Amino acid sequence: MIFKRAAWLIGIVLMAATPALAQEQEQEQSFAAFVTKLWPDAQAKGVTRATFDTAMQGVTPDPRVIAATKKQPEYGKPVGAYINGIVTPGRIARGGDKAREWASTLDGVERRFSVERWVLLALWGMESDFGAAKDKWDVFRSLASLAYVQYRHPYFRNELIVAMGIMQKQRFARDKMVSSWAGAMGQAQFMPSSYVDYAADFSGDGHPDIWTNVPDVFGSIANYLQKFKWQHGMPWGFEVIVPPGFDTMKSRGSFTEWQKLGVRRADGKTYPREGNGIMFFPAGAKGPAFIVTGNFDVLKAYNNSDAYAIAVGHLADRMNGGAPIKAAWPTDDRPLPREARVALQRRLAVLGYKVNEFEGHVDFDLRDNIRTEQKKLGMVPDGNPTLVFLEKIGVTAP
Repeated sequence: MIFKRAAWLIGIVLMAATPALAQEQEQEQSFAAFVTKLWPDAQAKGVTRATFDTAMQGVTPDPRVIAATKKQPEYGKPVGAYINGIVTPGRIARGGDKAREWASTLDGVERRFSVERWVLLALWGMESDFGAAKDKWDVFRSLASLAYVQYRHPYFRNELIVAMGIMQKQRFARDKMVSSWAGAMGQAQFMPSSYVDYAADFSGDGHPDIWTNVPDVFGSIANYLQKFKWQHGMPWGFEVIVPPGFDTMKSRGSFTEWQKLGVRRADGKTYPREGNGIMFFPAGAKGPAFIVTGNFDVLKAYNNSDAYAIAVGHLADRMNGGAPIKAAWPTDDRPLPREARVALQRRLAVLGYKVNEFEGHVDFDLRDNIRTEQKKLGMVPDGNPTLVFLEKIGVTAP
């Protein structure tokens, strides 16, 4: 009787395991087919069979990578909380220490690329905690996992092939090819295509090494910013104090115009002599206001997030002796998740506005469109999308 019951239980377990086992085998076959189809494209880009096999040896889909696509630190918390979590006294102090340690190298990088050292240090601090945070993911497995499920297809598939080319051309060892979960590599956190386009051999040893060579890290970040038209001597932006009764529909103007409208810099400094700026309320009109410049867009080219760009710019300012943000961040600020931002973009397109992409990035053109709709609805036209605004224009937040 005991034997029959044991056999029955084993049968139940095997029946339950069979679908899972079949699913696993099906995934293995499907991934193998993906790899087979990948080879001709890699070969066409100059990747040798030996390189291809070395890169893909033992690679399987990583479920942790797919799960990580659902998490976005720049959008997972209020803007003020995100910035305050980045621009900490400890990070400011470490940045100052690194500025002194690498002063002569930074002198040379500034002369060559015309990008201020504090911005380079801020990006270095943001991306890898000044080199202390080490990449832990296999770049080929991460990129192959994203390419296999066609996440942002064909972007990650192309990045996978580019990574193979980097290993081949630079003759890097297979175990050196490590990255973030999404394939961003080294202390500069460059995607493979960015490495090819912007990595700089500032140390002069013949190999742009953004993993272990700090001069190359500085040179590569500076080269990236320079290629995206960084303006030396121009602030990324600055906090401002708007006068009572200010019309928040006004979003763009020259520095001279902003001064005439009574918009003052919160730090008491004067505006740059020439140039233009955009009025930006990252958490709505109840929170801090900023005038941002073209350099803000350059920082967003590094990571397309407003909160990220403010954090980098503010960290650079603080390391250079700047003051904290003066206005209080609203406690009820809740940034929209990506699905809601995409839904917002699609709704604005239906309403007749030009939308540049449907990836959930709320650019300044989109914020002006939001201002127009907010004014129609009798809301404060600050360009900041909220759940209440979505509901009023007929969007059900996902």
